[in-house]
Order: sequence, then structure tokens, then C-alpha cells
Amino acid sequence: MNINASIIDQRLTSLVANIQTQIQTELKIVESVKVKSVAFVYLCVQTILDLEHAEAFDCLTEGGGDFGVDAIHISEEYDGEFTVSLFQAKYKKNLEGDSNFPENGIKALINAINYLFDPSAQLEYTNRRLLTKVEEARSLIRDGYIPQVRAIACNNGLTWNDSAQEEIKRAGFGEQVSWEHVNHERLVSVLQASKPVKDTLQLVGAAVVEDMNYSRVLVGKISVLEVAALIERHGERLLERNIRRYLGLQGNRVNEAIRDTLLSDEKANFYFYNNGLTLTCDTFVYNALQNGDYRVRVDNLQIINGSQTCLTIFRTLQENIETNQDNSAYVLLRLYQLPRDNNELIQKITYATNSQNPVDLRDLRANDDRQQKLEIDIQQLGYQYRRKRSESSTRSTDITSGVAAAAVLSVWRKKPHQAKFFAREHFGKLYDFIFTNRLNGAQVIISVQLFRLAENRRKRPESTDLEFIRYASYFIAMQMGQKLLKDIDIRSEDELDHTNFDQASQLIERHGENYLTDAVEDVRQALKSLYGKQTISFQQLSATFRRGDLIEKLQQIA
Repeated sequence: MNINASIIDQRLTSLVANIQTQIQTELKIVESVKVKSVAFVYLCVQTILDLEHAEAFDCLTEGGGDFGVDAIHISEEYDGEFTVSLFQAKYKKNLEGDSNFPENGIKALINAINYLFDPSAQLEYTNRRLLTKVEEARSLIRDGYIPQVRAIACNNGLTWNDSAQEEIKRAGFGEQVSWEHVNHERLVSVLQASKPVKDTLQLVGAAVVEDMNYSRVLVGKISVLEVAALIERHGERLLERNIRRYLGLQGNRVNEAIRDTLLSDEKANFYFYNNGLTLTCDTFVYNALQNGDYRVRVDNLQIINGSQTCLTIFRTLQENIETNQDNSAYVLLRLYQLPRDNNELIQKITYATNSQNPVDLRDLRANDDRQQKLEIDIQQLGYQYRRKRSESSTRSTDITSGVAAAAVLSVWRKKPHQAKFFAREHFGKLYDFIFTNRLNGAQVIISVQLFRLAENRRKRPESTDLEFIRYASYFIAMQMGQKLLKDIDIRSEDELDHTNFDQASQLIERHGENYLTDAVEDVRQALKSLYGKQTISFQQLSATFRRGDLIEKLQQIA
């Protein structure tokens, strides 16, 4: 028995106990073997994409008419492109970990890619969860955005065989589609990412070391071969969650430039072209009697900036053996030894240095003064505010900062399209707009309660619901908020606080379904005002809810 396969199997047993009911009610899958298979898909999606429970579960499409796609995730648009991650999983009872990912699974993914990303192709017998996602992607394609596809084959065994690899080559997708294999080894590696890293860094040439405010700084240069070897030894443990956010080589200009330089005659200038790496550690020691070429022993090493550079170096050298022998490319290295109890300083350094590629700013804002005050205020009202990400499952009284941002932006700021399609900026450009100094715990909780009602309807639509319900939850939540304010008899959310919180909660408990029904009707009327009696396709619906012109119609109705 493979120990890592056994670890994942035990984890699935626990996971099934937590999400079995949701799998049965939302996916209509009840057979125990299939439930476990779905749980494996969920685990792969959540772990590789680093998603919270609700978002990870929403990616699942397994069931009849799934085109061989067990889960699909669509990123936000960035620089004219967007990334679609397609998951197909094969889970076996055999825990030896010695079976290849089946060739027919690769063929199914190839077939899916051929059809799903062609806006003119007719999809028949496709389940509604998949169809909703696909038409969202097709709508983006029609708007001129270019899809970059990650085909992710998951199993508790080995990668696909040579015959399957030939199928991939014959498909002719080129660099627009990347293929990845995820198995028990990769999953365990990610799940163990929090273990501290102890290692030795081999620097090249001279270096500068200086003591600064109870901290130490080392600035030097390191060979790209040493960087690749470091990643190979420790992988995700060095990068914490960053590897799950790796933007890849295809379609990312910064990473493509890194690769191209490493493969060109200009690799000797790599040091000058790259911004370098920023690392932190608890301690570092070296032989100060040397004049250079130091071997630096580090404890609890982390790369807080430069993960994209590290992973691109690793991938490029891995795929180009001849380059792996060339030791002429170097990269700037900044190593900070910081006080172990000064997490705020580490957070500020991480925030300040991450600018080359998008990062998850939610983590970087976790210690912001406004987030801490909200945590206290929300706790006083009987709820728990999770300003930091956690591996533990959430309860109904838990509110994550990500959900809070989406709910407040939809319900109170009246920007539902930005709430859905600009999640990347909720803790970036939109942060001050969402988390104003006037925002209090009562406003957050009430917006989340309304938002959850709307989202539950999207996930579990009634048989009489029209198709727009699968796209409209953020807009529905906005309308529900306005109806609630009228019943409380206040002019705006600014008047909602701890003094009328109980009244608002009780109104939602008694009349929440009525608010929801009325809001759905508002959206139907707004769509009718825009399109008249013409039939609206899924692609049109997706595009409509991505824009803001529907908001004006809804405000007129309200």
C-alpha cells in the first residue's frame, strides 16, 4: 500500500462525512462509491486551486452529460485572457498507486476541449451545472477574451501512458492548452506545505549582509540551477499557497519572458532583467571569513515574492535538459531574517513586494485595522469573522472575508457585476470602496444572510425557475437588500447597526423567501425591459449579468 495514497483515502473518508448530504442534494448522486469519487474531485479542486468550500463545490459538474468534465473553474479576465481549469478524476479502491490515468479519460478531455470552447458548437445532453459554466466561458470568448485551458487529470495512481500522450500531441492544441497530472503524491505535498523548510543556499560571488532594526538582511545572487533544485526539493512547502496560484507559462507575458530569456543567448543577462526573489527565514548563518560564494544555512525558509519566477525557472529547466546544464544565469536574492513574533512586518513586506503578478490580496489584508475591528464587532453579534483563511470547515455562523466582500459589494454598494467578476480586486482596487470606515458588523452579517439566500437558490433552483436564475444571484441579493431596508424603515444601510440588527435578522427569517421571490421577479422584469419577448441564450445571459446596464433597470423597478 502506498502511504500517500492511504493518507488521501483516509482524508476522503472524513470529507465524505462532511459533504455527502450536499453531494446528494445538489448533484443528485447517492451511491456511496460515486459519492467518494465526487469527494476526490472536490479535494483536487479545492487543493490545487486553493478555493474555499463553497467556491470549490460550485465547480463540480460530475453527473450525466458532463462531457467527461468532472469540475470546471473559470478565472477572472486578465490582460485580455482568462483561464479555464478542467478536471477529470479517476479514483480507484486499489491503494498501491501503480495504475496509469486511463487513455480514454485523456480522449474525453480532448473531446471536451474541442466542443466546449467553440461558441458555435451545439451542446446536447449537457447537465445544467456544466452548461452554465461553459456558456459563461463562451460569452467571454465572443467578447474577444482568449481562453487559456488547464486540463487537469487526477487519480490516485500514475500519470497517463505514452499512447495517451500521443493523443494529446495529435489534438494539436498547442500552447493554449496545458496538461497536468495530479495524484496522491501531489495532493499530500500541497497539504504538507506548512512544514518549515531547512536547507542551505549556495550563493555566487560577493554578498552584502547588514543588521537592521533587530533584523538581518542578506543581498546576493544565486544560480537559476540552484533555484530549480530548491523547488524540486521542497516544492509547495517553500511557496506556501503561491504554487496553487501559479499563472503558468502559456498566456502570461511575464512568465513567458522569463522562459524566453532562459532559452535564449541572453540568459547571461537574466540577472538584470528580473526583479529577483525575496525570501524570509527565522535565522541564517554563513562563514563570514570567506570573501564570497557563501553557503547560507537557513531555518524556516519561505519565498514571499518571486514564486512565479521560481516556478517558471523550474518548469523551463525541467522541460529543456540542455539548459539544465548551463550555469550562466543568475537571479538577485534578498534574504530577510525577521523576528519570529513579528507577523505584521512579514505581512507588510509581502504586500509591498508582490507587484509583478496578481496575488491573493485577501491574505495580505487580513491584519488590516478595519478587518480586525470587523472581527470584534461581528463576534459581539454572535458570528465568527474569518479574516484569515483556515483549513477547517465553516459553520453557518462563520463568515469569511471573501464572502463578506462579495456580499457587501452586491447588496450595499450595488455593484453585483463587480462582486462576481472582479473578485481579484475585492481586496485590491475595490477594498476601500467595500470596506469603508462606516462598514460595521451588522451590515456585513445582514448582507451575507441575504447573499446566502440568493446563492442557495442559484445552486438549487426550483423546477419553475427560469434559466437566468443561474446567473443572477448577486443581482437578486442587491434587490433583496433594498426590500429589507424598506421594511426596517431606514433610508440606507448606513443606519443599520447593532441597535436594529435583531429586527433585520428576524425580518429575513420571517420574510426572506418573499424578498427572494420578489427580487427574482424584479430581475425577470428588468430582462424583459432589455430584451422584450425575444429568447435569451445562455451566452447572452452570461454577458448581460457581466455588465452594469441591468442595474439601472433594476433601480427603476425598485
